Amino acid sequence: MTTRMGMALVGLGAAALPHLRSLQDLSDRIDLRYAVTRQPHADRIRPYNGPVQLVDSLDHVLQDPLVQAVIVATPPSTHLDICQRCFAAGKHVLLEKPLELNLDRSAKLVELASVSGLNLGVVLQHRFREAAVTLQKLLDEGRMGEVQGASVRVPWWRSQAYYNEPGRGTLARDGGGVLLTQAIHTLDLFRALVGVQSVKAAVVRQTQLHQMETEDHVSALLVLGNGAPGDLMATTAMYPGFPETIDIIGTLGSARLSGASLQVHFLEGEPLTVTSEGGTGSGANMMDFSHEPHRDLLTDFMDSITQKRAPRVNGADTLKTHVLIDELLRMGASTH
Repeated sequence: MTTRMGMALVGLGAAALPHLRSLQDLSDRIDLRYAVTRQPHADRIRPYNGPVQLVDSLDHVLQDPLVQAVIVATPPSTHLDICQRCFAAGKHVLLEKPLELNLDRSAKLVELASVSGLNLGVVLQHRFREAAVTLQKLLDEGRMGEVQGASVRVPWWRSQAYYNEPGRGTLARDGGGVLLTQAIHTLDLFRALVGVQSVKAAVVRQTQLHQMETEDHVSALLVLGNGAPGDLMATTAMYPGFPETIDIIGTLGSARLSGASLQVHFLEGEPLTVTSEGGTGSGANMMDFSHEPHRDLLTDFMDSITQKRAPRVNGADTLKTHVLIDELLRMGASTH
């Protein structure tokens, strides 16, 4: 019988829901020993049905030698401290995006993981969607030819009620607005697919649809990994919210990744389609999406520990996405 991996989940807010569903699916491989929350009530652990200790202190987790890995689903401002304590106790960490509030703190966190020799995985699950995996394979195999241009759009919606919640869209808790909190998923996938060398121009602003500290709309011109042109638009002000899209022009065909669906049209040969009927969290119901990519990401994270390799989405690679976001914000600030 295979020994189950001991794990703990820190944080039981909205972000924990797909993790709990994934942990339930993988209960034959994972022993969820603790859930850490400031309000340890039994109803907060649903939909996980297995036995788990609800505790209000991370100390219980760190002192248990049977816990090999910790899933951290708390606000970004807490990540560095929690991860530092986990690494010091010899625990691997799977961390909800973003890494931290800003680039400096994110880089420090990644360095801590490197020095510890422990795995730091990051929850950027869009890379594990079937459509994204298929598109990545097509690009890697050269079936799209040479990339000639690419666009990324995140036309999402968040209500003012969302931003009225304490800490939402603030520098102190979230570290930023649409780029760091919502669009980071699609930006990370876009960067993984086509690469981004630099930002040529950016406009970062607050629209009249929200009262908030940080940005809710960003437009930019980019230079892709091979020098081809790219462009970006990300917002939480486009009511009622639409699926994020990535368009790629290749010398052998074009591809559109829309949410979790993919359409590819080759100059020669039959088109390719990957469809999904699930939501993407683009509208008012931000949890309206399948947990399956979370489950696949968690599976890869576990495998990375047993196989003694880096996770597919790891801290060092994610830091490159943070560098891109930082460049967008700096370039946008210089235009005002």
